[in-house]
Amino acid sequence: MADSAFFCPLSHEGVLAVRGADAAKFLQGQLTCNLNYLSDTQASLGARCTQKGRMQSSFRILLQGDGVLLAMATELLEPQLADLKKYAVFSKSKLTDESAAWARFGLTDADHALASLGLPLPAETDSVVRTDSLIAIRVSPHRAELWVPADQAEAIQAQLSTQLKEAGLNEWLLGQIRAGIGQVMPQTRELFIPQMLNLQAVGGVSFKKGCYTGQEIVARMQYLGKLKRRLYRLSLNAAELPEPGTPLFSPNHNSSIGEVVIAAKADQGVELLAVLQAEAADGGDIRSGTLEGPVLQLLDLPYLLDRDKEIQR
Repeated sequence: MADSAFFCPLSHEGVLAVRGADAAKFLQGQLTCNLNYLSDTQASLGARCTQKGRMQSSFRILLQGDGVLLAMATELLEPQLADLKKYAVFSKSKLTDESAAWARFGLTDADHALASLGLPLPAETDSVVRTDSLIAIRVSPHRAELWVPADQAEAIQAQLSTQLKEAGLNEWLLGQIRAGIGQVMPQTRELFIPQMLNLQAVGGVSFKKGCYTGQEIVARMQYLGKLKRRLYRLSLNAAELPEPGTPLFSPNHNSSIGEVVIAAKADQGVELLAVLQAEAADGGDIRSGTLEGPVLQLLDLPYLLDRDKEIQR
């Protein structure tokens, strides 16, 4: 399904902008990622946590103009703006919803189409290339995001259509699942700490940058705790997609052992990412929805979880 070249509008996400002289300084004390890693050629994943280390949102962040842009699930944008504004009152930064200012497209196996737009994108994940108005970001091998000012969206979409088939959002999400990149959705807001989504393994957490909201909990889990719940990739023989937050069960446990993070239809059934208790996942008998629900099969992730490896320092 997601093996051939295509593009699709990323209609499920909005864009939060933080602009002004103190934008990066302000966000450095709020987000899990290290803003010192951002540049005109480097983007990042990241998260915003509560004081207890639970993620209110996860996002892709990049520099743009006099500030930064964060792409996250549309439904999270308003509550995230409201929360961040409480901490920005003494900062020279302005927080706004810029969703209407941007059109964003996901592209798979489409480097030739980006090159035709003057965007020869490097292969390295999180690399960024720009023209005067367009931005391309490598989000995982063979996958990229294209950010387009809204007044150019129709023309760029028409140009992409001459070179690529237009697919639905499901195909893009399937590629995200196969890349092992979890995402906070409205149903899972404040449910996971970053390591439960393997965010540290995909470059979304810095353990050396200093304090930020929730940092003490996140760092303690990394250095002193034992992570009992983490992100897994699974398949399910079903026609209907389980919603984010759908509980998963094991017959060996009396209560839920995890929750669905995101899901997409595949060639056969469904593929999904879920946060599971590691002990229960090792047992192998995982059911969707109820103790008697359909059985899920564990699949490989494209990366290893190395406690000592830190992508962002």
